[in-house]
Amino acid sequence: MGTVEREKVTIDFEQLRSCLESERKHLNEQLEQLQASVRPAEERREGSPFGKREEEATEAAELEKRLVSEKRIRDLLVEVERALRKFEEGTYGLCDVCGKPIDPAQLEALPQASLCLSCKAHHAKNTRVGSAPGNG
Repeated sequence: MGTVEREKVTIDFEQLRSCLESERKHLNEQLEQLQASVRPAEERREGSPFGKREEEATEAAELEKRLVSEKRIRDLLVEVERALRKFEEGTYGLCDVCGKPIDPAQLEALPQASLCLSCKAHHAKNTRVGSAPGNG
């Protein structure tokens, strides 16, 4: 009976690995689309009924939004790549801090999870205490 249970876990891990590989592909595509959407300076609108300052403010806001989105995608990509590396190393599903198995339900919800719930809660508590308001 233990073999059947073990096979089920292996099948679940392979499904999670496939999910991570799909997520990596999706994130790379999003990043490429975001970078392709940047218009060269000569293609930008010329003139604005509200003057150059309004146009510059709009461009600055668009750039800021793009950079925030790009950072979020890159951060997610790093997490996914790390999880895939853990598969290669044979440590996938183990907490990076305490080494205990991460709850399978947690991995199903977030395949790139690298901390068990206990270590994640401890890390979040320490991060909130040591950070400035709004940065946690």
